[in-house]
Formats: sequence, structure tokens, C-alpha cells
Amino acid sequence: MQAPVPDTRRIAAFLDAQAAEQGAARNTRLAYGRDLADAAGWLAQRGGALASATRPEIETYLTHLDAQGLAPATRARRLSALRQLYRFAVDEGWRADNPALPIKGPGKRRALPGTLSMAEVDALLAAAETHGRGAGDRMRNTCLMQVLYATGLRVTELVSLPVAAVRGNPQLLLVRGKGDKDRMVPLSPPARAAIAAWLAHRDAEADRARIETGARPSAFLFPSRSKAGHLTRIRFFTLIKELSLAAGLDPARVTPHTLRHAFATHLLQNGADLRAIQTLLGHADIATTEIYTHILDERLKRLVLERHPLAARPG
Repeated sequence: MQAPVPDTRRIAAFLDAQAAEQGAARNTRLAYGRDLADAAGWLAQRGGALASATRPEIETYLTHLDAQGLAPATRARRLSALRQLYRFAVDEGWRADNPALPIKGPGKRRALPGTLSMAEVDALLAAAETHGRGAGDRMRNTCLMQVLYATGLRVTELVSLPVAAVRGNPQLLLVRGKGDKDRMVPLSPPARAAIAAWLAHRDAEADRARIETGARPSAFLFPSRSKAGHLTRIRFFTLIKELSLAAGLDPARVTPHTLRHAFATHLLQNGADLRAIQTLLGHADIATTEIYTHILDERLKRLVLERHPLAARPG
């Protein structure tokens, strides 16, 4: 009798297909893997498996997630991962049906992304110029922040930038984003100046290391001793918190993604076309970009309620 295929192998095959056929980014595949491993673990504790799970079992699993207090967005993401796994299973022939397909996901309230005012961004940029253990750290921090605000890059896109992308003082930056899709984003004059300063320092340090130790120069603009060879997402997240404190801002309000939101919001406030912002951010669907119009709507509402002369009159 043939032994059943473990859920771990089925998940691995699905993730490989996502990478090969759908061009799913590494972080997307990691998220799928975590979500599916959680579902497989829950089923295994009850003597079940992904290959044989029924619709009632999956609904019970989602109820379990709700009881744990997981947010609707998290539960919706877990259900989406299961739907895609079973779509793959039907295509591969190890399931005849998709038991997750008829299940209605939890209602997902789309929260408005946090953003910053232009004055707050200016304070962060100024803090980057003075925060660091030495001149090299300060130049790197300034380069990171100027490029992030000038381009609206995702964190992974920023920290993994190849140094070749900025050679020759380019006015446009070629970025490889989600799904290995390339896009061009313009660089502001302050960002180009910050890149030039950091690049000169970085290259000098690389030359010194090569002469003294024979070390090969890094292929990344922001090299580090991490396993990936470049500045990690976690270190950059910590750096943003440090800069927030130095700028007198609440660190809870500021993340790398907040700067991406600020980039888009400030462009929209200054008259940029929504389609252009979609292209710059690398959004596949313009509906994702349209959320920034809601931020402006909310600000206009507050402006009327707080500043309009009739708003101060008693009803």
C-alpha cells in the first residue's frame, strides 16, 4: 500500500509552483507557507490532513481562528491561501474539488494606511543626517531615507537594491518588485546627492577591505554581514524607530511602510495622476492605489469640521 504524501510535501510543491508559474515573491511564498502550515497542524491534531479536509473542517478551522482573536484580515488571508492550495490540488489531480471555494470569508474592513505630514517627513530626513555612530552610518541612513521617500519603494526592494542600479548617477532607478516585475522610478535631486555621497564612502570602504583582507565587494548598495548579504528588513525597521525618536515623533506611528504611504499621499495632494502613482508603487490593481484618495477625503472632512466657521456654531 502506498504511503500517503505528507502535507509538508504538498505545501512545498504548491510553493514551488507559485514561484515558477505565478512569479510569487519570496516573502509572499513565506506567508503562504506559514498560513498553510498552521492549517495543516490544526488538521493533524484532529487526525486530518489537507488532502482529505472537508468544507465543514475548514469552516471549523476558521471559527477556531476567530476564537483565538485573529483579525478578519488574517482569517481572510488564511482562507485565500487554502483556496489557492486546493486550486493547485485540483489541477494536479490529488483533489477532485476545492472545499475552500464556497466558504464566505470574514468581512474585511479596509483600514486607511497611516501616513505622515510633509513637515514630519522633513524631520525624519533631518534626523537621518545626524543619527549614527559615524559619518558612514549617517550617510547610509540619509541615503536610505531619501531614496525611500523619493521612490516609495517597498522595504525589501529598498534594502536589496543592487549597487549596479545606481552607478552613473541615474535620474531613474530600475526596481525589481513583486513577482519579479521591473519598473522605473524617478530619483529626486536630494536622493541622487545622498546616493552619490554614500556610494563614494561605500566604495572606499570596499576597496580598503579588499586590500586588507581580500574581501570581495558586495553586489548590494546597502551591504551587511547578514545571511542575505544586505541590510535586513528587521534592522531597517529598528532604524526607522530610532530616527522617529530623534525627530521627536511617536515611533508607534512610523514604519518603513508609513514612508511609502507618505510618498503616495503627498504626490496625490500635489496633483499627481492616480495611474502614475499606481505605476510608481508597483500596484497590480489600481483599486489598491485608490485607497489614498480616501485619505484625502478624510482630511477634507476634518478640515471642514474643524475650520469651517459654521462648524463652530451650536446646532
